[in-house]
Amino acid sequence: MLRVAVPNKGALSEPASQMLREAGYRQRRDSRELVLTDVENDVEFFFLRPRDVAVYVGAGTVDVGITGRDLLLDSGADAVEHRSLGFARSTFRFAAPKNQCHSLADVTGKRVATAYDGLVRSYLAEKRIEAKVVHLDGAVESSVQLGIADLIADVVETGSTLRAAGLEVFADPILSSEAVLIRGNRELPASLDILDRRIEGVLVARQYVMLDYDCPEENLKEAVKLTPGLLSPTVSPLHDEGWCAVRAMVKREATNRVMDALYSLGARGILVTPILACRI
Repeated sequence: MLRVAVPNKGALSEPASQMLREAGYRQRRDSRELVLTDVENDVEFFFLRPRDVAVYVGAGTVDVGITGRDLLLDSGADAVEHRSLGFARSTFRFAAPKNQCHSLADVTGKRVATAYDGLVRSYLAEKRIEAKVVHLDGAVESSVQLGIADLIADVVETGSTLRAAGLEVFADPILSSEAVLIRGNRELPASLDILDRRIEGVLVARQYVMLDYDCPEENLKEAVKLTPGLLSPTVSPLHDEGWCAVRAMVKREATNRVMDALYSLGARGILVTPILACRI
């Protein structure tokens, strides 16, 4: 039975469970439930603190898990990223009081407050920057004002919290993070392949829609250029001569632009259908 760690709270929790539901797995209905066995799919889910997921995966207690790339790297666990999952994106950056720091070199000799001290220490060592890292469990924005740090390193989404604290980002991002599926550095059960294919199917389904339309045969070549599909579109003759039906997957974000272009070519009956799951 495949053992999977899932974040039990925070920004990663609900999107991770939703992805697993879309992939056909049972998920908990009560937030107090810590273990759930999906007998039909031969998977056991363990709902753990997001920061602990990589530790359990690295120790071999569970086979795979969902966590943030930043949490994986900060943990130092013997685990590796298996697949990016496309949600909970964020950027990890340095921030300091306005006009005090402008480049990474300005961090030298400073005190850096962060909840990700493992990640920051590794980054500074890689860049050969000597600085003191101050570990805090949260609310690092207040550390400069309270005098225990000169700058911070933290997850930045909109930057509004930093601005409210009188801080501004500087230097290149330390890391671009998102939710990832992680695994240990060891032989894994074959059932991981099934989980991986299902998740890939969800990711593709979220990116594409199915587009159906009727097209004059004289304009089919141009229409197919607009809707090439993943491999090739399906084209079938209609009862009325000179017309054919076309079906193809198109990028969700481009749907309306493609529909407009097809209409201009003379296509009619243009229909869009969501894709709930797929195997590519």
